Amino acid sequence: MNSRQMRFTDAEIIAGRPPKNAVDPRRPYAYFTEPERTTSGRIEQVATIFLTNSECPFRCLYCDLWKNTTRTPVGPGAIPEQIDYALVRLPTAQHVKLYNSGNFFDVKAIPLSDHRAIADRVDAFDTVIVENHPRLCSDPCLRFRDLLAPQLEIALGLETIHPEILPVLNRQMTLEDFDCAARFLVRNGISFRAFILLRPPLLSEEEGVEWAVRSLEHAFAVGAKCCVVIPTRAGNGIMDRLRQEGLFTPPGLRSLERVLEAGLQLQAGRVFVDLWDAERLDCCPRCAPERVTRLREMNLSQELTAPIGCDCRKLA
Repeated sequence: MNSRQMRFTDAEIIAGRPPKNAVDPRRPYAYFTEPERTTSGRIEQVATIFLTNSECPFRCLYCDLWKNTTRTPVGPGAIPEQIDYALVRLPTAQHVKLYNSGNFFDVKAIPLSDHRAIADRVDAFDTVIVENHPRLCSDPCLRFRDLLAPQLEIALGLETIHPEILPVLNRQMTLEDFDCAARFLVRNGISFRAFILLRPPLLSEEEGVEWAVRSLEHAFAVGAKCCVVIPTRAGNGIMDRLRQEGLFTPPGLRSLERVLEAGLQLQAGRVFVDLWDAERLDCCPRCAPERVTRLREMNLSQELTAPIGCDCRKLA
């Protein structure tokens, strides 16, 4: 099957899903604080709040964030209440991420009437980071920016610049859509970070590494200050089917390491790799724990560290 043949509709993607998790519309489904290297060069604490809300209207092929969403929007006032709930339970942090399993500037998910209350609750932070689809970057971003005392940063999903694979992902955007959003944000003084997938469907291990690095280069070229590389995972239904059919294989840990090494060598901006469940990525069992530790250290230092010595021959 080639990329033109492998196109799935929203209905097909939804039909392959397992059941959603039970969530409370008045509570965030997760929250924690972790260190991150910031634009200042310091390692500072970032509070991440995973807000419970309705599902994103864009049914991306690889997405599993829908698992912790409600069937209908949570309604006015619910998101500020969830932020209150998390902040009183979290330690002090300098920055905050408000991730709502979708798009912050989707008015069907977060009403515009809640923006002032949200801005008031994050007043003490230096930076507020929200996630948003490139096609939803418009004037509401500017109005929310103007409500904030902290700096606004928007996380955009680029995923890949591969011209045949991007349409397969059902992102409902083109590379030009991403670039247009990037130009809009840069022009208006809003920083952005880009999410990039390592080895989406139909790519070999080597192709996955190559296109992840090329996507990093593109994101930085259009103004990203930070990029986050995410290993493509199974577990959402349709990706499991593709794996069974031999059309998708999760990347190996060594490939994640290679992409971070290449990204740091660009010296174009901060590069992080997502280490959630990284221990499960394919790798030599003797050196895998050391490689995860090395990746975590390079995430924080933003510098290459000594490579792991191991006589294994696995690149994946």
